[in-house]
Amino acid sequence: MQKFDLIVIGGGSGLDVASAMAQHGLKVAIIEKDRLGGTCLNRGCIPSKLLIHSADIAETIRNAEVFGIKINNGYSVDFGKIMARVNGITDSDSDSIKKDLLQTDNPKLFTKECKFVGKKEIAFYTEEEEKNDYKPDEIITAEKIVIATGTRPNIPKIKGLEEGVFITSNEALRLKKQPNSLTFIGGGYIACELAHFFGSLGTKINIIQRNNVLIPNEDEEISQKFTEVFSKKYNVFLGYEMDSVTKNSMNDGNDDDEVTFHLTANNKSGKKIELDTDKVLVSAGRVPNTSSLELEKTGVKTSEKGFIEVDEYLETTSKGIFALGDVVGRYQLKHNANLEAKYAYGNIINYDEKRQVDYTAMPHAVFSSPQVAGVGFTEQELRKKGIGYLKSTYPYIQTGMGEAIQDKDGFVKFLVNKNDRKILGCHIIGTDASVLIHEVIISMRTGDGTIASIANTVHIHPALSEVVSRAASSI
Repeated sequence: MQKFDLIVIGGGSGLDVASAMAQHGLKVAIIEKDRLGGTCLNRGCIPSKLLIHSADIAETIRNAEVFGIKINNGYSVDFGKIMARVNGITDSDSDSIKKDLLQTDNPKLFTKECKFVGKKEIAFYTEEEEKNDYKPDEIITAEKIVIATGTRPNIPKIKGLEEGVFITSNEALRLKKQPNSLTFIGGGYIACELAHFFGSLGTKINIIQRNNVLIPNEDEEISQKFTEVFSKKYNVFLGYEMDSVTKNSMNDGNDDDEVTFHLTANNKSGKKIELDTDKVLVSAGRVPNTSSLELEKTGVKTSEKGFIEVDEYLETTSKGIFALGDVVGRYQLKHNANLEAKYAYGNIINYDEKRQVDYTAMPHAVFSSPQVAGVGFTEQELRKKGIGYLKSTYPYIQTGMGEAIQDKDGFVKFLVNKNDRKILGCHIIGTDASVLIHEVIISMRTGDGTIASIANTVHIHPALSEVVSRAASSI
């Protein structure tokens, strides 16, 4: 049995902890059965945003005539080139990480599937070995362990929805051929980002959403405006539950490129919709990668949904075992996982003086069109908590740059405490929302957090950030 000072399971943000601990002089093992770099680099934020940039360019070209630019001969889409560029970049980065790890003994990389066989003992196996009741001959152990195994797409129980019938975001980011039509089951941020990508390039988009709005976790006014804008571009079916998915009988199913599917869904009033589509993309949330770890052997508790329970220091219910990132389920965001990795490292190194993770002003963004960004409470959350607040909104189009770029739908919304004027939340929909939110984040996290800190800051005229200033000055 090999002994280490630290074992990290997961090659995403867990890599940060492993590398830092190795540099600190500890003997470290890192386990990653898949590509190095985690979900973000390989199946998430990096490849999706690289693809979305192509969509943004296509959308700009389509709208060029608004600004006096005529595209007389139109344009064409080289889907294969777009995908090859994106996957070439991400695969190269992932391969580079693996190459660097293989050239060093610390941290030591293990590339097999793993599971706990004791409280702090981990064994390795392949799927085939597991089927054959394999007895592991290699077991590693450490006093400190970090679990950073992330999440995977959730697959709801729907009649006919089985492997080979649907794709998830994982496969969508690796498609070789652009589908003529694509139907999303679910209307959260993953669906809306990928719908923007494929739709902007010419794919017919259908979205079947059980909720009455898209991206329902956003502030209610943001969700409503986003749904309104998206419904003008794509076929959006709100309030529908999926009934079944079947392969169309006209196809023999031998050629994946030729197979199409028939979907049925129903709403609460009994109305039924039927759709035919080239591809079915399931985007119904994500579930943690914990089921195969056999955590019951460690004393590590999980929630009903399988997320690992941790305290304010990221330590699990088993002393010396920590968890971070999406597998914890607090904020399923890469920048949150990176933040937690810093705390996990510090709390392992200084175990007797652990620090509570500071989640103040944790922001997020949706890189669709329009973009969405938010930080702090939504208005519906404040009502539910009974917190007194003031609010203001200001439209992009009533600023110089907003008019220049003709963003008629965008706006900034502030929610402010009635008593101390502290910013309780800020929500933005429109051009560069993911960038504009940052001065609010800084004020809330490291400044005095008041609306005056935004309103009293001199903003460049006529930069787009004036819309943030004017929204702040309107309270």
